[in-house]
Amino acid sequence: MCPPIIAAVGAAASSAGTAVAGLSAATKASLLLGGLQAGMSIHGQRQQAKAQEKVQKNASLAERQRYLQEMTAMRARERQEGIASAQQRQEITKRAREARATARVSAGEAGVAGLSVDALMNSFTQNEANSLFAITQQEQFNNQNRALGIQDSQLRSSSNLLRINKPIAQPNYLGAALSGAQTGMSTYSFGKDSGMNDYLNKKFS
Repeated sequence: MCPPIIAAVGAAASSAGTAVAGLSAATKASLLLGGLQAGMSIHGQRQQAKAQEKVQKNASLAERQRYLQEMTAMRARERQEGIASAQQRQEITKRAREARATARVSAGEAGVAGLSVDALMNSFTQNEANSLFAITQQEQFNNQNRALGIQDSQLRSSSNLLRINKPIAQPNYLGAALSGAQTGMSTYSFGKDSGMNDYLNKKFS
């Protein structure tokens, strides 16, 4: 015994078939034309949605790759700046050490000692400290600018992804059906006015 749902569906299909069979040839042709147009419209909308989805996917991948490359370049500059700062520190410390050693030797050879020598040593040490502080301050400025640059890059990338991945219009089934029905009715009206409906009814009756 057939389940009630299957029986109901079968009965509905049979009724629809009987109703269509009772229509004139001209009416059937108009309905067929309207149905074809609706189907083609929906198919075209589906294809357009798939194409847009593919474009968005490729554009998103390209944007993520661009962002990754930008971040890689920023980190590379950060490492280069760190190496340059370390080398500058070493050079400053080396020169200050050599200057103090030379001053001690010169003072010893000249027989100079006491507060004047200490003051000279302190001046070399102070110059070294000032130079090292300037490097540290520059590093802080660079880090602040880099942090702002990273934040700006993140915001731009997020904005680009939002712009790329706009909602994709899905097939408008109701609109396609109404448009198809309107086309069918227009075709039927045209056939009626031109006498084509009578010809079809006689031809296929």
